[in-house]
Amino acid sequence: MSVLDNWDSWKNFLGDRLHHAQNEGMNNEVIQGLAYQIGGYLANQVDAKNEQERVLADLWSVASPEEQHAIANMMVKLVQNNGTSN
Repeated sequence: MSVLDNWDSWKNFLGDRLHHAQNEGMNNEVIQGLAYQIGGYLANQVDAKNEQERVLADLWSVASPEEQHAIANMMVKLVQNNGTSN
């Protein structure tokens, strides 16, 4: 089963990656930039596996670049309290 198949698994996966990046000293600006790049890749290259991912992909597709950055930043905030290393 892929982490993309389940919304909670996906949030935990992202939370683990976020905590790892922070522990390695990556600053928030870099993390937010990566989140934006990953969001674009997922929206354009990966089929949504659940309803939540479909909503994010649909929002991303109609958002301006500034709005896409906001979506990416909100995803970072959303997963801050997720993951096994939380």
